[in-house]
This record gives sequence, C-alpha cells and structure tokens, in this order.
Amino acid sequence: MRKKLFGIIVLATLVSSFMLGGCNQQLDQSGDANGEGVQKKKDELVMAFGSEPEAGFDPTTGWGRYGSPLFQSTLLKRDNKLNIVNDIATSYKVNEDGKVWTVILRKDVKFSDGQPLTADDVVFTFETATKNGSVVDLNGMDKVEAMDDYTVKFTLKEPQSTFVNSLVGTGIVPKHAYGADYAENPIGSGPYQLVQWDKGQQLIIKANPEYYDKKSYFKKITFLFLNEDASFAAAQAGKVDLAYIPAAFSNQEVPGMRLESVKTVDNRGIVFPFIKSGDFTEDGLPIGNDVTADPAIRHAINIGVDRKALVDGVLEGRGTPAYTSVDGLPWWNPDTVIKDANLDGARKLLKEAGWKDTDGDGILEKDSLKAEFTLYYLASDAIRQSLAISVADMIEPLGIHIKLEGGSWDIIEKKMYSNAVLLGWGSHDPHEMYNIYSSKFAGVDYYNTGFYQNKTVDDYFEKALHAESETEAIEFWKKAQWDGTTGLSANGDAPWAWLVNIDHLYLVKDGLDIGEQRIHVHGHGWPATDNIVEWKWTK
Repeated sequence: MRKKLFGIIVLATLVSSFMLGGCNQQLDQSGDANGEGVQKKKDELVMAFGSEPEAGFDPTTGWGRYGSPLFQSTLLKRDNKLNIVNDIATSYKVNEDGKVWTVILRKDVKFSDGQPLTADDVVFTFETATKNGSVVDLNGMDKVEAMDDYTVKFTLKEPQSTFVNSLVGTGIVPKHAYGADYAENPIGSGPYQLVQWDKGQQLIIKANPEYYDKKSYFKKITFLFLNEDASFAAAQAGKVDLAYIPAAFSNQEVPGMRLESVKTVDNRGIVFPFIKSGDFTEDGLPIGNDVTADPAIRHAINIGVDRKALVDGVLEGRGTPAYTSVDGLPWWNPDTVIKDANLDGARKLLKEAGWKDTDGDGILEKDSLKAEFTLYYLASDAIRQSLAISVADMIEPLGIHIKLEGGSWDIIEKKMYSNAVLLGWGSHDPHEMYNIYSSKFAGVDYYNTGFYQNKTVDDYFEKALHAESETEAIEFWKKAQWDGTTGLSANGDAPWAWLVNIDHLYLVKDGLDIGEQRIHVHGHGWPATDNIVEWKWTK
C-alpha cells in the first residue's frame, strides 16, 4: 500500500512548510552570533493531528469524549490504569437505593478568567448538557442541585452504575461566561487556555496559570490539522514533534523520531440485521434481512474470517484481532475469544443449517433464498473499504456472496437497518455496550442498527446498570457477552462480526516522553492527549 510516496511527500512537504513557517521556532538548531547552537524551546510542542474538532470545544455537546478536554476539567477522571479517581471532586457517595449521587468539590478551583468554580457551575453544565443532547448519556438523570457552594446532588430516575462515566466525561463550563460562541472561545478550569484557532489549519493553546493540579511542562502547544500525507511529510521535514500516522507509513523510518504504537479499543466490525425483513421504521426505512437473520450465516462468517490476516494485510500488522467492542477493558469477558479462520467448521455449520449449493453457481441456497447480502462501508475510509473487500474475499469460498457498497453516511443511514454495515466503536464507558446491543436502542441512530434482542442479555444489562458500583457491575457486563449459554458475542447470538482493533500510531521526536498511554478509544489522534500534562522533554 502506498509504495510510491515520493511525489506525494514532496507536495505535502511544500504545503506543510508553508503552513508551519514561523510557528515552530523550537526546532531551530541554527547557530547564534557567538557560534553556539541555539537550543530548541523546551516549553513548546508542535503536533500534527488529522482530525479537527469541527464543532468546537464545548463539553456540553461532546468535546472531550475522545481525549483530554484540555480547557475544562471534570468531576472525576480515569488514571492510566483506567481506575476512577478524583479531579474537581474530593469525594462522592451514592445512597442506598442508588438514585442519589452526592459530590463534594475542591475549594481551590478557578476558571482561566480567575473566577471560582462552584456547585452552580456544575449544575449549569449538566443542565445545559441535557438540553444540548450531549453524547454523554444523561437521559437517566432526573435533576441536579447545588446543596451549597461546594456540594452537588444528582438525582437519577433509577439506579445507574454507569452514571459515574458522566462525571468522568463531562467537562465543567462556567455559568458566568457561557454563551452562543463558547465552543469557539472556551473558558474552563483545565490545564490549558485557547490562544488561537484557525479553522482547517491549526489550534494553539497555552498553559493555564490558574490550574489547580499538576502544571503542564509546556507553556505553548500547537496542533496542526494535516491529512495523513502532509502529516508524515511534516515529520520527515522535522517540522513537528509528534505526528499521528496511518499504518501504511509505519514501516518507514524517520531520522530523529521513533514510532509509538498504542493498543486500542478503536475497533471495526460488521453489524448484521438480526431480524427478518418485513417491518419499517417510523420514517419508512426497511428493517431486517432474511439472510443475516439466520444465525448460521452470522456464525459462519465469525468463525470463517481470518482476523490475524486482516491485521497483517490491511493494518500492516499494526492492530489486534477483535472479538467484542470492549476487548482488553476491565469489563471485557476473555471467554468471547473464538477460533477463527476455520472454513471447514463454517462449511459444516452451514450444511447442518440446511444451506446447499443447489444450482451449482457457488452461492448457497436455503428454501430458495440465496446466501447473499450487501455490506455497506464509508467510501472515504480506506481501511473500512479494505476490510470490507478482504472479508468478502475470505467468505466467498463458503458460498456466501457479500456485495459491497461504499457510500456516505447519508446513504448508509438509509440502508443500515436492512443491510450489513462496517462500523467502528470504542469507549472507556461500558454504557456504550448497552447502547450497541440493548433492545431499547434498536433503531436509535447508529446504535443497535441490527435490531438485536435477547431478553437474557437485556436482564444482565439492567443488573449492571442497577449495581451499586462499577466493580459489582463488571460481573454482569461480562455475562451479557457470554454466560456459558448465551450472550451478545460470537459464542452467543453473533449479531456482529468484530474484526480488528486498530493500533494508534505516532511518530514521536527523540527525547519527547509522552508518558504511559492508556488503551486508546475510538478517534484519530486525540486519545493520546488523555495524559498530556505528563508529557515532557527528557533531552
């Protein structure tokens, strides 16, 4: 893949040099008047990220979901071991019925404009997030109240153990300085302040002098929004200290930089319509597919596909086989790992289910139904396209014909309830698993597009949500995946064929310590910033 890069790199280097000119003095190694080398500025950092937060930096609409919110801080946070620890909060407690969460705040927290952060700001943030339809799920919250300046009480409609992730994932905004332009001009209590945002080009931030916790090593950080080719070219030209790159560039050495490969739950998989055709959504979109509604088809694909070959061939070895949407996380059930690349086993399974090649065209049939269906993928995503093509090729010898269709999200939204779709997920919040598989989310946006339903799984979900703690809930999250008899994994109902977890790859300048990277979530570049206050130059 991308073997002939010379012309692209030359062009991208010219573009990136133009964009970067004058903004990265820290890399200047020229001599001064006395003939002594000028050392790079140790308190500055320049990074190339491909994805720009086009909606801006408002946590009440989703900013900070994938990585550090930078400008805001949160009530709680996860450490590098994914344990939940305090941030703005000094403590929290949940009452006996699990519906009332009381949070005590630090008294030394200020926003970057010098104003104190109080319980009123927390209440305002969560009420605003509820109105704005934040990606952080607050549907279970009944009300939030300020009991005094530093005590906040959340009352839930019913017990929900995953509510703790709302306290982890929602950056606090200032009531006194929140307006229509907040997303472009954020004020917060986080470790950084926004200096300049040139949309489509760069974001410049600086250290927040009011920050109450560990101070950032860097006084100035610049994020450059470059495409993959330009990002790699900028690294080659020595213009950046860190660059997010795709697997296609990972085997090419760049002098003065090292490759950091981070494990992730940034997964890709195929979601199948789980029910038979014949029904429609409220908007008139068809639901269900007679072929993929047959469990033998779903299981045959799951055990027939060669996940390691996908990692090696599509991801250049930079990834891991995926078996669920939560591989490697504390609530993952390792019993979901299956033996794949097993075409003989898949053939046997299909034969026992009554699928036969009756007319000799190589495609199986059952009761005059052909074993063929359409798989949609995002046309602009090269990895999704390659995965779709590879899976179709792997499964063809089984007599299952997968027709491929690339399209925009607008097209996919109209087709995803009655056709298979190659999607990606990945979060540090187990509630995402509930969204993807719960029957309550059937047909809701991109969540349970296949209309999967299993009463036992739903019961485990309810027990997990009503557990008194995340630790207690983990047992039920694991059983929902596979309890030895049923579950949402390939050992159970197989409503998905999970394929790969994509390693996140960064070219990092020698001497830059980016700390201990926790397992990354879905996203391009930003998950690395989770621990950005720990980064530093070591030489």
